[in-house]
Amino acid sequence: MPHETKGGLHPTHQPITTVHQPFFAAHQPAPDGTIENVLIDMKKNNKSDYTINFTRKSLNLLARLTSLKEPEAVKMVVADMKDVTNGYKRNLCIAYNKYAKFYAITWNMPRYRPEAKNISLPSRDKLLMMIANARKSLSIRLQMSMETGMRPVELTRLKVKDIDFEHNKANPITAKNGCARSLPISYNLKTKLQELVIRKNLAPTDRLFAKLDAEHYGKQYRQMRNNLAKKLNDPTIRQIRLYDFRHYFCTKKLNDISNPYTVRHWQSTSERHYGNRALFNHTPNFFL
Repeated sequence: MPHETKGGLHPTHQPITTVHQPFFAAHQPAPDGTIENVLIDMKKNNKSDYTINFTRKSLNLLARLTSLKEPEAVKMVVADMKDVTNGYKRNLCIAYNKYAKFYAITWNMPRYRPEAKNISLPSRDKLLMMIANARKSLSIRLQMSMETGMRPVELTRLKVKDIDFEHNKANPITAKNGCARSLPISYNLKTKLQELVIRKNLAPTDRLFAKLDAEHYGKQYRQMRNNLAKKLNDPTIRQIRLYDFRHYFCTKKLNDISNPYTVRHWQSTSERHYGNRALFNHTPNFFL
C-alpha cells in the first residue's frame, strides 16, 4: 500500500515487475528502492516500457557512480564521461531529471546538444543478404522494415487486421504521436504474410508476430547479424543496424520523390525537427 508523505501519496518500496531488469545487473539499485518508485510513477503516467527501461538503466548507472541525492555530483559524473556522445549525456540528464522531479530535488539540468552526423547506410545488396540469411519469421520482419520504413515498435504490434491484403497495404498504429498512414507492400511480402496467417491459424485480432516486442526483435536481429559477420569474416556487417532498414526506405523515397517535405508527410515519421529529416538528404546509388 502507498504511504502518506508531505508531498502526497508515494508508492512503497516493492520491486517493480512491469519493466525490464536493469542493464547493469552487477550493480544493485539503492537499497531504499528510490529508483523503483520513480519507475512505478512513470508506469502510472502511461510512459512507454522503452522509456521506463532506459530510465532504469540510466539511473542505475548513475547510482553506481555517485549518489543520486547529490545533483551536483551527478552533473560532474556526466560531464566527466569519456568516449560518449553529447546525445548520450543528454539522455542521462533527462533520466535523472525524472528522478529529481519525483523527489523534489532542485537542480539545473545541464544542456548537451547532440552532435550533427550524417547516417552511413549499407548497400542494398547487404540488406538483401541479411534478409536472405535470416530465419523465416525474422526474414519477413526485415523485409517489411525495408519496404515500409516502419519502426520496430510499430511492426511488432501489427495485427492481422492491420494488413490490407486486397490492396497490398499495411496500416500500422503510428508511434511517437505520428499521423495515421497506409504503407504499400510488395506482392511477394503480401504472399509471405498470407502464408504466415494460414500456417499459424491467426484470427484478425491476433498479432502477426505473437509474444514479440521491439526489444526482442532487435536482439534476434543482432544475433543473426553477428553470426553472419563471423561466418563470412566480414566485420563491416556488424555495423549494420536494424534501423538501417528503415533509413533505407526513407532515403529511397526521398530519391524517388525528390522532395523531402513530401517524404516527411507521406511517411509521417513525426520527427519533431526537420533537421532530423535532413540526415536522409543524400542519394547514394545503393538502391538503384
